[in-house]
Amino acid sequence: MRVVLLGTAAGGGFPQWNCTCALCAAAQDGKLPSRTQECVALTGNGRDWWLLNASPDIRAQLTATAVLWPDPGPRETPVRGVLLTDAEADRVTGLTVLRGAPDLKVYAAPPVRTVLAPARGALDRYAPWEWADSLADGGFVLSGGLVVTAHPVSAKTPKYVPAGLAAADGRWVTAYRVEDLATGGVLLYAPCVGAWSHTLDELCEEADCVLLDGTFFTADEMGSTVRSGPGQAALGHLPVSGRNGSLAALARHPRTRRIYTHLNNTNPLVDPASRARAQLAEEGIEVLPDAIEFAL
Repeated sequence: MRVVLLGTAAGGGFPQWNCTCALCAAAQDGKLPSRTQECVALTGNGRDWWLLNASPDIRAQLTATAVLWPDPGPRETPVRGVLLTDAEADRVTGLTVLRGAPDLKVYAAPPVRTVLAPARGALDRYAPWEWADSLADGGFVLSGGLVVTAHPVSAKTPKYVPAGLAAADGRWVTAYRVEDLATGGVLLYAPCVGAWSHTLDELCEEADCVLLDGTFFTADEMGSTVRSGPGQAALGHLPVSGRNGSLAALARHPRTRRIYTHLNNTNPLVDPASRARAQLAEEGIEVLPDAIEFAL
């Protein structure tokens, strides 16, 4: 399985267009590397590529990645579809860029498919797509020899979702376990995690690589702390640091390759020289730049 980190930043990217914090200013001055909004591409055979989420930056990400260029015909794409983890704007807006590509397949949890119904109808007018339930019993198989199971990890809903719809089904955010049938390699993809759980421990233990929510380094990073219990998240994202943060949880899985993604512009992890990055390095945990490819 080949994995490309198309983007590694949280919503708005890094630097954010309307921010003059010290980190964004450093990126604007070219002192820190810029990051596009979080998105991943993967393949099991080098021909059939699948996107994990569809960021607003997807056009730039696709055109910057040669293995995802159209070929051999002018409208033939190696992209076969998209696996959505949730319905946040920075996960789904890129679908509008992909409009018109025939025969794409989009996987999403039932509440995500429901709230995207108007967008689905509009996109299907350009080219009919297949919209599938990512939480179907037994998981699903992607072309290229990848087997996927989805696991609910949070009830965090986008701000645009009506309260009644949000309460109807709590499976708004999922993580994906992707296994390569040829090599046995296992990737766990969880860019939005509201609280650590025994299920996440089990998934991390059996994975060869984990791409995990690294949005905030501290719980009060945005200026206030919002908690609903020990080990749960500020603003819907479990912070990296702290006694109940994700770093402490990942330390229990030293055999697994562990990579943080979805970094907010306020997060010191965007600075390679920060103490936060040194702390991760001590634990053998990585932060990688955009466009990196690796294999499992």
